[in-house]
Amino acid sequence: MKRLILKFGGTSVGTIEKIKKVANIIKKRFSEGNEIIVIVSAMTGVTDELKKKSNLISNNFDDKELDVLLSSGEQVSCSLLSGAIIDLGLKARSWQGWQIPILTDANHTSSNIMRIKTEEISNFVSQGGIAVITGFQGVSMDNRITTLGRGGSDLSAVVIAKFFRADSCEIYTDVDGIFTTDPSINNNAKKIDKISYEEMLEMASLGAKVMQPNAVQTSMIDNIPLHVRSAFSEKSGTQIIPESEVDYKKVVTGIAYSKGNAKVSVVGVVDKPGVAADVFEPIGKNNINIDMVIQNTSLDGKKANITFTIKREDLKKTLSLIEKNKQKLNYNKITHDDKLAKVSIIGAGMQANPGVTHKMFRSLADEKINILAISTSEIKISVLIREDLTQKAVKTLHKTFGLN
Repeated sequence: MKRLILKFGGTSVGTIEKIKKVANIIKKRFSEGNEIIVIVSAMTGVTDELKKKSNLISNNFDDKELDVLLSSGEQVSCSLLSGAIIDLGLKARSWQGWQIPILTDANHTSSNIMRIKTEEISNFVSQGGIAVITGFQGVSMDNRITTLGRGGSDLSAVVIAKFFRADSCEIYTDVDGIFTTDPSINNNAKKIDKISYEEMLEMASLGAKVMQPNAVQTSMIDNIPLHVRSAFSEKSGTQIIPESEVDYKKVVTGIAYSKGNAKVSVVGVVDKPGVAADVFEPIGKNNINIDMVIQNTSLDGKKANITFTIKREDLKKTLSLIEKNKQKLNYNKITHDDKLAKVSIIGAGMQANPGVTHKMFRSLADEKINILAISTSEIKISVLIREDLTQKAVKTLHKTFGLN
């Protein structure tokens, strides 16, 4: 008998009819002789609506109270799904994070799970019950409700799989699995049967929205097998497994993209040790994530230009922080552009195949797509381009690397 973690996202439980369909999927997996623990997200759009309500109260709504508010969406779907399973004649029960408890740190709105008490639920499922647990939430040591950040139900599922020593963790969504790129902008995208943790982590971090990056990283560290599949079809989905178990027939596995990027250039700073730290320190202290970084030094070695990318919504605050620091930085001017996108090719096969960089850059050049910044790792190459050229770039690279 295997113990399975089945996680259902908001699109899978978005309506009452969909919840009933999910209940039947759970019944089928249970009838196959498995112990079942279910993790469920809030119904589609509920969390966004709750967040809007908090904004109507205050633009600085208290984080602790925000966690209480946002976690209520999962309570609704958890109860409805449990009721649907019971209606099929099975034994089921819902649990909220604080009832188990799922203990987290006190970093409200983006907490980390520290430990989970397993005895009660383990006894329940071993006696033929189906446990339905709210995703996305837990409770801190000072007994306050916490949430794990957007998309946190994926992380809940992976960590619960670890603590309950599950044999597998299945992530159900509204697509048939992981695709070579976003099917909504390229109808030539194909489903990937198997992908490594490392590749999936890069794709999730670079814009693919099927899984939360923290969940992929946790599953990789703890070697938890993941299976991404559709709640609306019987297709096999995509297995996320160790790199050693993947047969790399293609150099590039997938193309990811993210829009809404901004580029900032601090022009003419004095080129001396510590100048980059002086630029980025106040930005980091204000919880603004820096992505690509380029530093160019003048021919005489006295001046430098520091260019970096951030999310578009952080641009105004970033420019203000740099301007406040102008006396210390002693720069000539700041330039910026907030209509940019990042497009990335990902593939563990790139490590053993030289010439990928040239092939990528040449294919973009042939389509007259200008590259504004570049970053690389062993298994990915990312370029910054004009946002309105995103679809063209994705389609070009998808064809260039034989993914059509």
